[in-house]
Amino acid sequence: MRKKYVVRLTAKERQILREVIAKLTGSSQKVRRAQMLLKADEAGPAWTDERIAEAFDSRSRTVEKLRERFVTGGFEQVLHGKQREKPPTEKLLSGKQEAQLIALRLGPPPKGYANWSLRLLAKRVVALEIANSISHETVRRTLKKTE
Repeated sequence: MRKKYVVRLTAKERQILREVIAKLTGSSQKVRRAQMLLKADEAGPAWTDERIAEAFDSRSRTVEKLRERFVTGGFEQVLHGKQREKPPTEKLLSGKQEAQLIALRLGPPPKGYANWSLRLLAKRVVALEIANSISHETVRRTLKKTE
């Protein structure tokens, strides 16, 4: 069966892929994608998807998707992966709010408590109107990031 997405590499692209494989630069996925692309090249070995999948211990669908991304997205996107357009979650606290939370944490705990707990800090941040609402998990991430 004839492939819908055919990989045709230029000499420069082949050279870049060989360098990535030889020097093992980048992540293991990047090296593996480079190896698969070289084997899928029509001017090179032109292996079938099944043969490539067997050689690199993956599924043939993985190879098919790699071919498709190469044709539709281009060489750079396939090799380096697609970057996110925005972070997975928006920041809940601004820099000023984070600084106020850290200052609160470094201060003495309230009367009757030996230490600050995450939940206690979250309640105090809301009480002081630093933020409208905040979870103890957000407090934990903020403090972990800065310590």
